[in-house]
Amino acid sequence: MRLIPTEDLTLRERLGKKIFARVAGPEGPARRARIHGSPGPRWFGPERPVRRVHGDASMFIGGLSALLLQSLHPSAMAAVAAHSGYRGDPWGRLQRTSAFLAETTYGPADRAREACARVRAVHDSVRGTTSEGRPYHAADPHLLCWVHIAEVDSFLRAHQRYGARPLDGAGCDAYVADMARIAAALGVPDPPTDRAELAGRMAAYRGELRATGESRDAARFLLLNPPVPLLARVPYGVIAANAVSLLPVWASRALWLPRVPPAESLCVRPLGAAVTRGIRWALTPPAPPA
Repeated sequence: MRLIPTEDLTLRERLGKKIFARVAGPEGPARRARIHGSPGPRWFGPERPVRRVHGDASMFIGGLSALLLQSLHPSAMAAVAAHSGYRGDPWGRLQRTSAFLAETTYGPADRAREACARVRAVHDSVRGTTSEGRPYHAADPHLLCWVHIAEVDSFLRAHQRYGARPLDGAGCDAYVADMARIAAALGVPDPPTDRAELAGRMAAYRGELRATGESRDAARFLLLNPPVPLLARVPYGVIAANAVSLLPVWASRALWLPRVPPAESLCVRPLGAAVTRGIRWALTPPAPPA
């Protein structure tokens, strides 16, 4: 058996810690130990596909693509622009989202319920009007459903394209069903439980979706002006390009994001797969030497 050189292990651990710190924040290590070490029943057992999807590095691409897709609902984007603070504290928002996903996916059931209750309390306080004068409320079940299905669709697309172990058909349906449990706890009425229902729900929202000045501003910020260190700009650019390539064509057109299909097949997707593998390598603890 070939042993991994000590220098490689050091580099791997250093990169892994930097990535994890960005995504999970300063409380990440303690939270991870608490989530995985606390006793008690979980919503999802080790065999459930939601654990496979959310534990894979493909989430870096899927998460960014989900934000772009979600921004195409004017009310959802207005709420994010006015209340989320994504420009002033983008890493904090990412860290709160990753903490929620970790708690609901891997944590004890009581902590998962508490996490959903906290999010519902925040949603209940988020109200306002769009630039066109339409009122919105983040706790509106119709709006919650859009945010949920856009997220599920993007996460699953990313996993099937870039994940280390893509799901089979039954596994994809089971992932949608797993996510429905979380959605119901957040207040989404009758969330889709398989891919056919998910596709039907996505199609039902199509008439409400369009780009606004706020959504295009958010896309420019996320894709062109991200607050990432200089050395991370190249891999982040690859992640961003693949997040765009993951979008439905109508969505990228609405956001004025260029698409060149031949370049996507020959260059963008292979680079996305390579960067995803690199992130997965960095975040996976090395096997102990033989």
